[in-house]
Order: sequence, then structure tokens, then C-alpha cells
Amino acid sequence: MKLTFNDFKRFEKQIILKKVGIAGQKKIKNSKVLIIGMGGLGCPLFTYLASAGVGNIGIIDNDKVELSNLNRQTLFNLSDIGKLKVVQAKIKIEKVNKTIKIKKFTEKIKKKNIKNIIKNYEIICDGTDNFDTRYLINDECKKNKKILISAAISKFDGQIFKFNFKKKGSCFRCFMPMKPDLENNCGTEGIFPPVAGMLGSLQASEVLKTILNIKDGINNNILIFNALKSSLRKIKINSNPSCLNKCKK
Repeated sequence: MKLTFNDFKRFEKQIILKKVGIAGQKKIKNSKVLIIGMGGLGCPLFTYLASAGVGNIGIIDNDKVELSNLNRQTLFNLSDIGKLKVVQAKIKIEKVNKTIKIKKFTEKIKKKNIKNIIKNYEIICDGTDNFDTRYLINDECKKNKKILISAAISKFDGQIFKFNFKKKGSCFRCFMPMKPDLENNCGTEGIFPPVAGMLGSLQASEVLKTILNIKDGINNNILIFNALKSSLRKIKINSNPSCLNKCKK
């Protein structure tokens, strides 16, 4: 799709960037991104991707908004409590950018539906909070040669991974072959609210850089953020010969 006059006006501040330009904005408009999880990570991620003009966005979550979500899930307010997150998120984002296509999935991601859900998207963003789902998303993206950008948060810490499964390389199982005996998440460990916004924004940045083919990202790396120290560390994830997905260098 071509850029319209309103596109030039709306996105002029990013189009003037040399690494974006008119050609880059066209790529953004024609891209297809799926966001799995409309929680603390999904809210800022969805906001920035829609605001930047990503033309086709899928959102999936079967949860309803709860009062305890409002400290970090910035798309929601008191009037949304008890309503489906993806429904309310779509309403909010359409008030920001009604020109993009948003498809909502109100089901839980499972082995029996994941292939059909991800098939029409180029980049898959994982913002889920349990290891079984993260392994499922990783394995299916690997099998179907998708680009996976995954983030996780707990307490004052956050992690973000990127794997381009169109090429050879590592996967999430190479980094963590088995889930820990004790599985921690926001519900059990707590979360410092700005960490969710920080990691969701980093996910959005990696998605846009991937669409624009900007190098020096975090492919096959883990980026670790600690809010207490205000620190960022990047660690290479090498292919593990014993990985269940048989990853190769």
C-alpha cells in the first residue's frame, strides 16, 4: 500500500529519520505483527506499533481486565474492569490510529490453534507470563520460520530476546532447555510498573528495527534490564547441540 497525504502528516517526525524515510514508512505500513498477551508488555508494545503505523496487527488474550492490572497495563482504566482486554485495547488504539487493521483473538494460545493464528503474521511478539506458553510459541515460530521477539518481566528485572528463524541460529530452548521447578511471574513475585513499560517499549523498538532492516539489534541475544541499577546487559545465546529443536550455528 502507498502512503497517503495523512500518512505523511502523521508520521513526518519519523519519516525525516534517515533510517526510516518514505521507503521505510511504506515497509512499516505493509508489515504484519502479532502480539501474544495484552498485559504489562502488550499494552506499550501495541501502543507504539500502532502509533508508528504498523498496518496489520493481531492481538491475542483471553483475560479480562482486573483492578490489579491498572498499575502497569496502561491501555486500561476503571471502566474496563471485567471486560476482555483485547476488545478494550482495540477500542483505545482505534482512537489513536483508525487507519490500521487490528484483528483480535479472544482465545488462549494453545497447541491446537497456534499454527493457524500465527500463519498470517511475519513477526511474533511474545508477552506471556508462563514457560509452557513461551516454549510453545518458540517451537512453533521455529518450525514455521517466523521472527520471534519475546520479553519477560519480574520484580525489578526484564529480559528481551530476538530470534530470526528464517536463518540458522539459537532459540529460547538453547538458553533455557527446561523450565525451572518454581515458576515465577507477576502474580507471585510482583512487578515494578515502569519495568513493564520499559520492556514493552524495547520490544516495539526491536519490531520496528526488524521491519526497517536496521542492523545491530539483539538477534540471537538476550538483553537484560535491571531497574534498581538502571543497567542493560546484552548476552549472546549460542546454539545448544542438545536443544530439542536441533538448532545449528
